[in-house]
Amino acid sequence: MKLRWLWMCLGLLCLAVAVRSHEEEDDDDIEYEAQVEDFEEKPTETSDPEDNSQSFQVTYKTPVPTGEVNFAETFDDGSLDGWKISKSMKDDTADEIAKYDGKWEVEPLKENTLPGDKGLVLKSRAKHHAIAAMLQKPFVFEEKPLVVQYEVNFQDGIDCGGAYMKLLSATDDLDLENFHDRTPYTIMFGPDKCGEDYKLHFIFRHKNPQNEDYEEKQAKRPDVDLKKIYSDKKTHLYTLVLNPDNSFEIFIDQTSVSKGNLLEDFIPPVNPAKEVDDPNDSKPEDWDEHPKIPNPEETKPDDWDEDAPTKIEDPNAVKPEGWLDDEPEYMSDPNSEKPEDWDEEMDGEWEAPQVPNPACEIAPGCGTWKLPMIDNPNYKGKWKPSMIDNPNYQGIWSPRKIPNPDYFEDQHPFRMTSFSAVGLELWSMTSDIYFDNFIICSEKEVADHWAADSWGLKKLVASANEPSVLSQLMTAAEERPWLWIVYILTVGLPLGLVVFFCFPKKTDELAATYKKTDARQKDVKEAEEKEEEEEQEQEEKIIRLERKVKEELAASAKEEEEEEEEEEEEDEESGAVGEGSHEEEEDEEGNKTNESVSEDEMKDADEGTGDGPKQLVRKRRVRKE
Repeated sequence: MKLRWLWMCLGLLCLAVAVRSHEEEDDDDIEYEAQVEDFEEKPTETSDPEDNSQSFQVTYKTPVPTGEVNFAETFDDGSLDGWKISKSMKDDTADEIAKYDGKWEVEPLKENTLPGDKGLVLKSRAKHHAIAAMLQKPFVFEEKPLVVQYEVNFQDGIDCGGAYMKLLSATDDLDLENFHDRTPYTIMFGPDKCGEDYKLHFIFRHKNPQNEDYEEKQAKRPDVDLKKIYSDKKTHLYTLVLNPDNSFEIFIDQTSVSKGNLLEDFIPPVNPAKEVDDPNDSKPEDWDEHPKIPNPEETKPDDWDEDAPTKIEDPNAVKPEGWLDDEPEYMSDPNSEKPEDWDEEMDGEWEAPQVPNPACEIAPGCGTWKLPMIDNPNYKGKWKPSMIDNPNYQGIWSPRKIPNPDYFEDQHPFRMTSFSAVGLELWSMTSDIYFDNFIICSEKEVADHWAADSWGLKKLVASANEPSVLSQLMTAAEERPWLWIVYILTVGLPLGLVVFFCFPKKTDELAATYKKTDARQKDVKEAEEKEEEEEQEQEEKIIRLERKVKEELAASAKEEEEEEEEEEEEDEESGAVGEGSHEEEEDEEGNKTNESVSEDEMKDADEGTGDGPKQLVRKRRVRKE
């Protein structure tokens, strides 16, 4: 019973810990300053009255920038006002797929919906999509930082496709309805994935100050696992912060995932090398690049046979007995028949298919017997001299360096080409990619407040609707019943070990005590009977001893009476002289009486009862008196 209660208590404790840990995770997610006005446990009122997947309701208001911005878009009005869908064609692509005919819609999220919140959704798969909008005011790279931020949700996962945005350069001929893949841009930023290659792009186009050509510079990959972020079907926040001191930092869900410098962390580097290889320099004909050469002093031995075969026939092999030389290993199938539709003119002469010869199944082999092949002990292969260090080795040749004629030094790559529009030019094999809450500004605090009023609420709702750890385990076990075994072993085995080692059974202690006292006892009843017999034997010994002592005392008393009578007669004759001798004789008689009881009998009396010797001494004293 105690063990059962212990198991129940431990199980309840584990369950309480799991629930508490999940509650703490939910509490940690609420890090934003979003104002939740109605946090009741009731279904969210969505467009579908049967959708009760959301466990509480929040009041959503379209976020408003708290500072100066260059661009802000929420799509909450349900329209694409201000956005232009491209009508262009993609260059260097087949005509049937070159057109930007992918569909765009403004609609709410499929899951964890906020009432009143909508976003831009890429609806088509395996098509080119292009849409763009002008900024409220162009961004000029001068003394203020650049902050770019927006949300992406791969609602159906992502197989192959991008969700990056382009900041289109401010040019005189910029036409959003003609937006395509070759339209000049200043920065490209955002997620991209194809196959198992997960990317987070940050590319900027740098203008060469000498020839004014543009070259793309791509940031190094962030040291973070992007797979879970791209596959969890949740809304994620992507932020780029670019500072006038050329430093940059990239955030996902307001957590930094990459940082660096425009001059040091891009490929290819912004500034070219000061020196380059001389294109007119060539390697001399006598330049020796071989560190090792064959030893010229070695020659092939005379007995070295390079033509010896690798394998030879085994001369010691003997044909097994019962080998069927006249039987073929395969034979025509006797049960096969020519198909009725077989046309010999078209298909050729029909032949029955070959099957293994049944006669060979019981024999060592069939057909012509040949000697087996073995390794040739005389095989040495092609002779080669040993290699030695090359005395004329000059190292690996490289052309000499000359000053780079195209060298320049740009210490301010932050001062990029101004941009005046934002665009999405994408190809995707997955539909329903969700975009929302674009903001472009110069202050990170403004973007943070914007995120708290938009993405922060989405994260809050998603966290609250996420099933508990226990629910996830139960759901997984329903799909995979074998997980129950894993759960039982994971929870039951540690608890069983704790109970076994910390709470030993009392029977073990009793067994240990029993082992110490009566190691060879077989049965408790037999031991009790044996103990009773031993007690009876002790009592009989004591009775016999007492009887013997009484007899000796009686005999001693009789002798004393006779002696006393003789002494009285002698006293009358000898007078006072006899008193001393009479006392001596009494002592001798007392000692003699004590010696009459054997030492073995005294020992037996002591073992049988605790007062045997004391009784004897007491009786002697009484007699003497």
